[in-house]
Amino acid sequence: MNSYHARPQGDDGVVARYANYLEIGENAAEFVLGFGQSYSESEEVQIHTRIVTSPPYAKAFLRLLQEAIDLHEGVYGEIREG
Repeated sequence: MNSYHARPQGDDGVVARYANYLEIGENAAEFVLGFGQSYSESEEVQIHTRIVTSPPYAKAFLRLLQEAIDLHEGVYGEIREG
């Protein structure tokens, strides 16, 4: 798994979607990541993208995401949750 820098849709046909909500499901063979949007407690969550991947790729994704967070915090400071 290589690093990827998000960008809006361009000539390559890749579409960037905003997500502030994530659901994760798993079984013995795969992880299912559901990305979506939620704007208030009263609105229903809108899942717009599901990624299904194997456990080894899910673990690689976790490692790459942690590396990206570490780099971001090194430049911009600690990310606070909530």
